[in-house]
Amino acid sequence: MPDELKHIKKGSMTVRILIFAMTVILVVLMFPRGESIESEVTVGSIWTNDDLIASMTFEVPENPEVYKRKVQQAAESVPPVFVVHKEVLKNSIDSLRKYKSQLTKILDSVIVNKSSINPTGFSNKTFEEFKQLRLSKKLITVKVSRSLDDAFAMAEEVIRRVLAKGLLSKPLNSIDKDLIAVRNGKFEKLIKKERFYDYDAAKEYITRYLNNNFSFDLNLNKAVSELVFKFLKPNVVFSKELTDQEIEIAKSKVPKTKYIVNQDERIVAKHDRITKEIKEKIDAYRKAKGNVNTFTDTLIQVVGETLHISAIFSLFFIYIFLFRKKLFYNNLKLLLISIVILFESFITYLAGHVEVSAPIELLIFIPVASILFAIFFDSRIGFYGTVIVALTTGALRGNDYVFVVMNIVAGGLAVYSVRDVKNRSQIFRSFLFILVGYVVTAFAFGMESFSRIESILISSSFAASNALISPALTYGLIIFFEKIFKITTDLTYLELSDFNNPLLKELAKNAPGTFNHSLTIGAMVESAAVEIGANPTLARVGAYYHDIGKLVNPTAFVENQMGGKSIHEELNPRESAQIIISHVKKGIELAEEHGLPAEIIDFIPMHHGTMVITYFFEKAKELLGEEKVSEDEFRYPGPKPDTKETALVMLADAIESTVKSMDDPEPQKVKNVINNLVKLRIEDGQLDESPMTFSDISKTKEAFYNYLIGQQYHRIRYPNQDKIESEPEEEKE
Repeated sequence: MPDELKHIKKGSMTVRILIFAMTVILVVLMFPRGESIESEVTVGSIWTNDDLIASMTFEVPENPEVYKRKVQQAAESVPPVFVVHKEVLKNSIDSLRKYKSQLTKILDSVIVNKSSINPTGFSNKTFEEFKQLRLSKKLITVKVSRSLDDAFAMAEEVIRRVLAKGLLSKPLNSIDKDLIAVRNGKFEKLIKKERFYDYDAAKEYITRYLNNNFSFDLNLNKAVSELVFKFLKPNVVFSKELTDQEIEIAKSKVPKTKYIVNQDERIVAKHDRITKEIKEKIDAYRKAKGNVNTFTDTLIQVVGETLHISAIFSLFFIYIFLFRKKLFYNNLKLLLISIVILFESFITYLAGHVEVSAPIELLIFIPVASILFAIFFDSRIGFYGTVIVALTTGALRGNDYVFVVMNIVAGGLAVYSVRDVKNRSQIFRSFLFILVGYVVTAFAFGMESFSRIESILISSSFAASNALISPALTYGLIIFFEKIFKITTDLTYLELSDFNNPLLKELAKNAPGTFNHSLTIGAMVESAAVEIGANPTLARVGAYYHDIGKLVNPTAFVENQMGGKSIHEELNPRESAQIIISHVKKGIELAEEHGLPAEIIDFIPMHHGTMVITYFFEKAKELLGEEKVSEDEFRYPGPKPDTKETALVMLADAIESTVKSMDDPEPQKVKNVINNLVKLRIEDGQLDESPMTFSDISKTKEAFYNYLIGQQYHRIRYPNQDKIESEPEEEKE
């Protein structure tokens, strides 16, 4: 357990009051500030109050979905912004001319040095210089009849022509608008994108222009075209930054207000039917009133909310105090209840701040709290907790009666669906129960208010999502809370009752007598627990593990000796007693080593309490003399049983062992054994710390008697059974 939680479990009444107060305060903080806490109005209902007149001028906001759609449309309507860069032409021409100058110098060097001519007509050194300039071989091999001056002049002319029309930095087919915003200095125009070239269009134009105006030599034209594209840069460049700015400006111009209601204007008249428009005005008016509330108004409202939530929570805590005292005095578990309530309240708070027209309130997972309470505690706490959580979240939604009833029905059915859960996978069967609860109430309230069938079906679909998510979310939270709060549920007990558990497998293998003894006790205490209102699963599983300490030295106990010689024949009574007593300490060590829950470990020392090992005590007095023997040497360390379940195992352990040792377990003798052994433990004070009443003890004795007598049945004897029992099997030769 985390260190910060250790002190809470054994906390005082002050801690319980603090948990209560903090829960109330945190829930009150989640109330919508300033808004009226009157019942929520619904479209189609009738306004039964007096005429509602606006005491101030206020705005009615646009529907969030409509506003979002308009904003999206505004953003999509903005054309991409391109900026004209005038310096691109000058830079391109300058670069082209500089390149020509470099090329001329290289050609001059060819004339001076005519040695080592390679296939292209240039020296190796000059050829490398061409390669360094990344010249096209087509240019290098230009015919003498056509000078480089003409090629470069034509390249310059082509660049001027292309940039005069405008070369875009983006392909035309990547621009999804027909018009683009072209910004030239301080001026901006919307121009069709086809008015400009992109690289593909420019390439097509250059090829066509060169063929028509320069040369019939296609290789030469390709060389010039390559030269052009080496220096041709876009001069109409897309600006993402400017485009984004224009988009934001367009979005900001979309009005958030649907219309304005003036002061003294009637919002709704008495007996008018609530339309969608009227509901929007009422909701907006409530928020507007909240924005102008005075400090006194706010204080009064907060006090009212605090009293409201305190009254609801008080009902729950009074119920726990009167009927679940053990839970009431466990501050750690009260903290868990508080966290679950706050979790549901926070989900409600978040849902209230999501402005959508869909019934998102049906995604507030109240059934999660219902199932958690039912599994962690019991079905009554589960149902009562469901009512409290539904009332609390309904209050946060403006005292929404429909919401409260729907969740009480769905949550209540969820509690019933896990009332007798036997494994974790059964949690998911609650899906159908939750779905039925929501859908039935959705149709009921929908038909009451003449809602459209489409609206009811939408609500049902959201309910289906809730029903599907709630079990899965609960499953995860159960594991989380079990680890953090060290809570052991019936699900954990059921998993521990699996005979494939390593400890039980080892017990069955190495101490079969103890294993069978434990199974019998488990059946006995389970039947008695049902009668006295204890936890039958906990009692049965506790009985399975109460004697696991005998695994350390199984043959020291009579049920595992199988008729062999007892080790106690060679030991003195003190040594024998210490071996017997040690199985308690060894059992606790084994249980802790295997990670058994504290509730199960409690059965190991408590099933003997502080009883004296009478057999060896009397034997010691007989051998050593009564004055030389201390009773404390033969007494178990305890503690005494402090729950009904541990008390049941103590009684069953003694009774089962004694009855099993009887030669003739007649009904009256069995009853006498039960009565006398129970009486001895009561007189010895072993049940003083247990919550068992005299009525519980009476029912327990009756349950034990019925079980033990039921086990003492007789079958008809087979023919020749005496011979079968007395004659040994003949050995085969």
